[in-house]
Amino acid sequence: MSAETTPALLSPRLEQILQALPDPSFAGRLRKVYAAASQAIARLSDMDLVKYETDSTESGADLSLWEEMAPVIRDTVMDVNALLNVIRQEFPAQPPGASADAAARATPEGRAREAAASLHEAMIQMAQQITQLGEAMRNPSVVSDRWTLLAEIQRFRSTFREQVSNLVYASISAFADVARKEVVPGYEVEVKASMTVRAIVADLGRILSARLAKVRDAGPGDLQTNAQQLQNELDAFGRTAAYRGLRAQDKRHIIELRGKVGPLASAPNPPKDELLAVMEALDGLVRSLSAVNQRQVLIINDREVWAACGVRLERAMGLVDSDPANAARLLAEAAAIGQSLYGREANMDAFLRKARKAPLASLTGPELRATLENLQGLLANLGVT
Repeated sequence: MSAETTPALLSPRLEQILQALPDPSFAGRLRKVYAAASQAIARLSDMDLVKYETDSTESGADLSLWEEMAPVIRDTVMDVNALLNVIRQEFPAQPPGASADAAARATPEGRAREAAASLHEAMIQMAQQITQLGEAMRNPSVVSDRWTLLAEIQRFRSTFREQVSNLVYASISAFADVARKEVVPGYEVEVKASMTVRAIVADLGRILSARLAKVRDAGPGDLQTNAQQLQNELDAFGRTAAYRGLRAQDKRHIIELRGKVGPLASAPNPPKDELLAVMEALDGLVRSLSAVNQRQVLIINDREVWAACGVRLERAMGLVDSDPANAARLLAEAAAIGQSLYGREANMDAFLRKARKAPLASLTGPELRATLENLQGLLANLGVT
């Protein structure tokens, strides 16, 4: 199905802005680009690289892997080039005066030039990435290692998705003040997937920290039981959506450490120092996975959630004495919205876990004020800017 025949791929807000543009011809050209962008994001998102992974950390990338991965690499390039071709066709030349002053950009013609310029800038960046992908696939240190190869393909596909998302957002922002979730195809799906990774990784971190404390205090008779429970916990994590969303190299390290747990779990009297060493390595690895917070979609999401929670809490504090029922309602709303921050910080996570079961909307008196102040303080300490 071509981009010209798939207007339903665009969000209602995106269509609304396009239909309001004074130049129907320009709007039609943009619509074709956005439809192609939507298709590119979908195709770059639906590739399941898990089937190319193994339960081994052996690095060799044999001929059979290349036979499997060649179509993935080809399709990645073709999917991006399909979008670039639509941009070249609909906006063949760099628009003159794209960097005009603010007054010029305020005119319909100036905004159109600004949008077209952002498309050309994105096109240049993606073309450079295609060149870099080709260079990476010719690098012996990449192609000789299965996990490095998978990680590089995963990285490039993620980068392309981000660039396409930015292309849509930057160009349509020339005409209206919009949120990414309103106009970027697949944006909310990507945010939810990243939030899932963050939340489940945070829970795994809590589990491992508790297990590590138990192993440190365990006597010889309890070590095998703890090793077996650790094995079960890692196996359960391996079946989660979060595991599927991890970087290939992170999975490689988890598989490597999981492989060391197996012999300890089957040994009647596993050495405590060996079990502790594996657990400390796992604990450090899972802590490092907090880098998921640096994903662009989570940075943007967290800023929006932080602001939305802050507004409600500020209003609630103003009502806590005069209208405690409404103050409690606003507190409950803030806590519900804040659930998408779960996994960002341990103290906030503890509050959010309790909030899932606590009747916040019915709080009154000193408890209401204390809870409001507590949540305000936790938000202030998140470091969201």
